[in-house]
Amino acid sequence: MYIKKITAAIVVTLGALFPLGCRNHVETAAIPAVGNFDLARYCGEWYEIARLPQWFERDMTDVRATYTLQPNGTVKVENHGMRDGKPQTASAVGRFRGASDSGELEVSFFRPFYGGYRIIKLDPDYRCAVVTGDRFTELWILARSPRLDDGELDATLLWVQSQGFDLAPLEFTRHAVNAPACDNQ
Repeated sequence: MYIKKITAAIVVTLGALFPLGCRNHVETAAIPAVGNFDLARYCGEWYEIARLPQWFERDMTDVRATYTLQPNGTVKVENHGMRDGKPQTASAVGRFRGASDSGELEVSFFRPFYGGYRIIKLDPDYRCAVVTGDRFTELWILARSPRLDDGELDATLLWVQSQGFDLAPLEFTRHAVNAPACDNQ
């Protein structure tokens, strides 16, 4: 009888806590990925302009990512940055979640676990992108250069906010002097 009560208490507790842990899991699902997406054009180097805080990017500067299309259709992802003056690198593999003309991918830094990578805004020239994961706490603004002009940055931030993202905790990524970062830092 005692074991049944403990088991019931554990099940009730986990049942109450589970929705809290998963609360944000699919929140961004209503924001569609870009269509008419061309992965080959997206590949190359992207600079992180701004991000919502992530534990793995704490105190990182000079953050950039290089995407390389692989013969098997996957994407090699190489993230680079600096922390305390020391280079940091993380490698991953990406693949489409669905149709290959949609900016909906999944990326794995720790196989076999994959996380969402949804490109929700992409300018026609593939110079600026807004990426989210599966949660409203995951957001990156990327560009082909370490700087966006103020008008483009302001328009992007307004659009991001209109999608429901809280920009109060947004962090602007600092880049080396020879690669100036946003004026908004």
